[in-house]
Amino acid sequence: MTRSAELADFLAAHRTIIASELTSVRGSSPREQGTFMLVSMGSIFGTIGGGALEYMVIDHARRLIAEGRAEEAMDVPLGPEIGQCCGGRVGVSLRHADAVVRANLVERIAAEEAREPQIYIFGAGHVGRALAQILALLPVRSEVIDTRQEELSTLPPGVAWRRVAMPEAVVRSAPQGSSYVVLTHDHALDFLIVAEALKRSDSPYVGMVGSQTKRAKFSSWFAAEGGDPALLARLISPIGRQGLGDKRPSVIAALAAAEIMVHIGQWEAETARARAPTKLGAVIGR
Repeated sequence: MTRSAELADFLAAHRTIIASELTSVRGSSPREQGTFMLVSMGSIFGTIGGGALEYMVIDHARRLIAEGRAEEAMDVPLGPEIGQCCGGRVGVSLRHADAVVRANLVERIAAEEAREPQIYIFGAGHVGRALAQILALLPVRSEVIDTRQEELSTLPPGVAWRRVAMPEAVVRSAPQGSSYVVLTHDHALDFLIVAEALKRSDSPYVGMVGSQTKRAKFSSWFAAEGGDPALLARLISPIGRQGLGDKRPSVIAALAAAEIMVHIGQWEAETARARAPTKLGAVIGR
């Protein structure tokens, strides 16, 4: 279930809700400014970081509901006073989630989901299935691509998938900034997909399951097909290269998921720096 769907269910299930949001963050804190959490008398949606701060905000929110008050502001030091050692200070706004607030939250989550990175998983085998389940928990959009309907039918509910006769064509039409994880049942097909993915200079991550021997064979094939050898530096293969040597599908998938998220984060940070306006001093050489 997507976060927007979860939010819609929460809003529909609870008539009275307090929306709490971190309005300011100074120093170290569990979450960043703008993070929100919804509180009803019996449940919550989201988190502002857990721990003593979150329990304190939940308590204040439920007190507002019980007393029929609409809003309150909190200024909380994250130190020994509340049993946390972050050392920062946060401002928190609490307000009744009326129709306007609810509509704004729905719009906000929808916008966040639209900006989530796209990841294509080529191959619905053991590692592909495990990876799809892990990525479903993360703030990304993922889709499993395979030529085999019988394998796609084994995917758990909620995992997006597509049966495609020519999976490499998916790479050509993928949105900018997409990542590609290649782990099909056919090495020749893997090579075709990876070759297409390496042509995409806008991709944070291109990974192929396998061994160093498979990577070497791909490199030779890629060069023979006229591929630019410089592009091979962008290929992550084997995937999940943390050196554990564990070949269980679930472990490979967990390591690969972490690896993918690191690459996406680095790419987003580099893209943001490239888009940042250049300071005047830097332009004139000061």
